[in-house]
Amino acid sequence: MNAELCGKTADELKTHLIELRKEQFALRMQKASGQLTKTHEPRRVRREIARVKTLLGSTK
Repeated sequence: MNAELCGKTADELKTHLIELRKEQFALRMQKASGQLTKTHEPRRVRREIARVKTLLGSTK
């Protein structure tokens, strides 16, 4: 997973971060409406967001 992220440019990481934020929002809405079946997904997305933000911080 980290090897995939390390190979991306800053622009690609920013695009990936936007996609992750959208996914996080969708999961939050599913949880609020009681439709969330995969309860591990919000945690996975949150951690991947942290990984991307860490890499973006080190590329500056």
